[in-house]
Amino acid sequence: MEPDSVSWDRYAAVLFDLDGVVTPTAVVHMRAWAEMFNAFLAEHEPGQAPYTDADYFAHVDGKPRYDGVRDFLASRGIALPEGTPADPPDALTVCGLGNRKNDAFNAVLERDGVEAYPGSVAFLDHLRTLGTPLAVVSSSANATSVLAAAGVLDRFDTVVDGNVAGDHHLAGKPAPDTFLYAAEALCASAGDAVVLEDAVSGVRAGAAGHFGLVVGVDRGAGHDALSANGATLVVDDLAELVPAGEGRSDA
Repeated sequence: MEPDSVSWDRYAAVLFDLDGVVTPTAVVHMRAWAEMFNAFLAEHEPGQAPYTDADYFAHVDGKPRYDGVRDFLASRGIALPEGTPADPPDALTVCGLGNRKNDAFNAVLERDGVEAYPGSVAFLDHLRTLGTPLAVVSSSANATSVLAAAGVLDRFDTVVDGNVAGDHHLAGKPAPDTFLYAAEALCASAGDAVVLEDAVSGVRAGAAGHFGLVVGVDRGAGHDALSANGATLVVDDLAELVPAGEGRSDA
């Protein structure tokens, strides 16, 4: 399937992942994860190789925070107590490490701010002309603050983030539950809705939910990996989804 062949007016809802799709906060997340895990490994597991971007894409990308901690530790054969979400950031538990990473992310966001990808804004502009209901579906608990900082919160009819998932006991990606919840909130069936994702776990969730279209946005995961895990179409930037003459050029 080619980007120009998609008829966006046939879909009843479009569901956006946040980090790496709407905003480049994936870079902030990657830096926060690397700083947290490498400090932990250096202090408590000095025989381990450093955490790398490859670890991020293989074990962390797109998942709820504590799942990312748990899966990375398991990949290294490291066992820690689960703890609880109330654990302080210095606790040597899965939840403690997750909370330490969250603090690092919030500090960077407050210091540096964030801007939406220009191509994503252009695509949002196009969908607004069609009146398509839109949602953000993110594993992050900080999705609303990120959207507000980027100036695009008002573009979305609903935000299904880590807080909503916790309140409603929704399984995180790669399970399709959060996307299905967002589609229902927009009065759309999965077959009539689109998922836009940059993470392997996210496109797997879209495929598992049998959504009408699953678009992979390659910000580092790779075209082949996104396609192999369920993306119907893969692009490098959402600007490719905007019809020629509406904020993009084919030149």
